[in-house]
Amino acid sequence: MDSLDHLAGPAADLLGRVDELLTAVGAPDDHPIWPLLRRAGALPGAVLGEVVALQPAPLAAAGPALRTLSSGYDHARHPLTGGEPWQGAGAEAYAAHRDALATYLGGDGAESLTGRLDATASYADAVADWMVHTRHTLARTLAELLGSAEAVLVVTADHVAGPPAEPAAAAAEIGARVLATVEQARERAYAVLHRWAPELTGLPYPTPTGVGTGRFDTTTRVGG
Repeated sequence: MDSLDHLAGPAADLLGRVDELLTAVGAPDDHPIWPLLRRAGALPGAVLGEVVALQPAPLAAAGPALRTLSSGYDHARHPLTGGEPWQGAGAEAYAAHRDALATYLGGDGAESLTGRLDATASYADAVADWMVHTRHTLARTLAELLGSAEAVLVVTADHVAGPPAEPAAAAAEIGARVLATVEQARERAYAVLHRWAPELTGLPYPTPTGVGTGRFDTTTRVGG
């Protein structure tokens, strides 16, 4: 349980009231909450629920688990690295496919199954880190808002006589802070995806070119 989990209950109550005021009264026409609402496509209370639902622990565990699978690729690649005691067209065709498969399983960089596996593990790590950072940042914003004068206006709106525009303006300020925090998190998410997307695509098998299938009228020599 992190700081966001501890604040989720009081924050949900406050942002529920914020949502009700924004829906019933609105906000000043030039308030910065309007473009934030359009980009988010949701009210602050709903956005809170989406962030609370983020669970980084499974992804944090997935990275190390994926990396342990690399040994399986190494085990499969090992028999393909030795030479064959035979010669001829068949041996040449086999060697070409053998080398292609060995490179496909464990070549350098991301252009191999091992590389793709490592990239996927690193992507899982990055997304888990993003979730942790997003939850922490939103919790910090909520901690500031829960003790603010705007929160007092929103919570007491039903009990204090006065123009409804005042608590509505306070609700807009709270909502804008929450949505701005989440928008920054969304931009970081796009950056993570942009960084790793090229290494997460499918990897087709590199079929060797210019390799014949061999002929029955040629000689194959098998060494002892």
